[in-house]
Amino acid sequence: MIALNSPLKPDLKKLHQYLEKVNSSGWFTNFGPLHNELTDRLEDYLGVKNLLLVSNGTVALQLAGRALGVDNLITTPFSFVATSSAFQWQKDTISFADIDRQSYNLCPDATSRALTQDPALDTILATHVYGNPCDVKGFESLGKEKNVKVIYDAAHTFGIKVGDQSVLSYGDASTLSFHATKLFHTVEGGAVVFKDKQHFEKAKLLINFGIEPDKGIVETGVNGKLNEYQAAVGLVNLERMDIVLQHRAELFSQYITGLKDVVELPKWHSEANYNGAYMPIKLKNSQQASKLITKLAESNIQSRTYFSPALDSVFTECKNHGTPNSDAVTDGVLCLPLHVEMTAEDVDKVICKIKESGVL
Repeated sequence: MIALNSPLKPDLKKLHQYLEKVNSSGWFTNFGPLHNELTDRLEDYLGVKNLLLVSNGTVALQLAGRALGVDNLITTPFSFVATSSAFQWQKDTISFADIDRQSYNLCPDATSRALTQDPALDTILATHVYGNPCDVKGFESLGKEKNVKVIYDAAHTFGIKVGDQSVLSYGDASTLSFHATKLFHTVEGGAVVFKDKQHFEKAKLLINFGIEPDKGIVETGVNGKLNEYQAAVGLVNLERMDIVLQHRAELFSQYITGLKDVVELPKWHSEANYNGAYMPIKLKNSQQASKLITKLAESNIQSRTYFSPALDSVFTECKNHGTPNSDAVTDGVLCLPLHVEMTAEDVDKVICKIKESGVL
């Protein structure tokens, strides 16, 4: 079978060496030495500052909101459920604006109209869908013009740059997921990259129950820390990331070449690189997508609709500023297999089976 995804498996010999250090020290969590080492190495690898490791990607979103004082967000309906549910859980107010029809990312023009219509909005929450960067410069200008904060759900963007600058350096905060399904992972985990040091410091306080050393409880916080065992997995996996990113990007490029005249593909940011996080394609409608999923399954090839349903159809109580582009993309989008254990021959087989399917 050609699986949809296969998590990166850490080298057990190297992992064991790290875990022996943890056991010897007896320091298992609470900002331990491996946690701090992984923080430093990730900041260096990704080219960012003010990176805070957290227990998962959902906590990363919630923490970014709390540290920045978010209350009323305008966001995308075309994303994984956590992008909205993280803030719904915190009783924040959420509204939806439309996506750009070509990139599938939140549209700055649609967002601008929503901000004009609703002056109570204080934050833009955009997702770099499939690792494809949003119009970060457009949102930067919009944030300044409307005096609102900008948060990016950057769960898919490990290793992505816009020009020579990490995509994580844009916005007031960018959040990452290090779930096992992501191309870099700590089994469970995540991170927030903050633009300002003061927000980083507040967030670090919040994930430790609001406890400040020598002062006691000064905020209402939670437990959102990444433990030493998770950090050990991250340190081992990080050693392979150059090879992993290169391999996945090559497979992604192979897919693009083979399918660009066969199915619709999202338009990639012109200044950004590839990381091969996902391989999305857009068919005419959900019925055609369903037929293709079935045909591929007959050849032992996994695929899945991603993202569906659109979040505005899930959180129906939220205000909707009009989402025709999102509706059109959701109706027929699916993801093909893409992971580090795949080969070029596997990709050729998937492409061939799509062309031979009789569905298109």
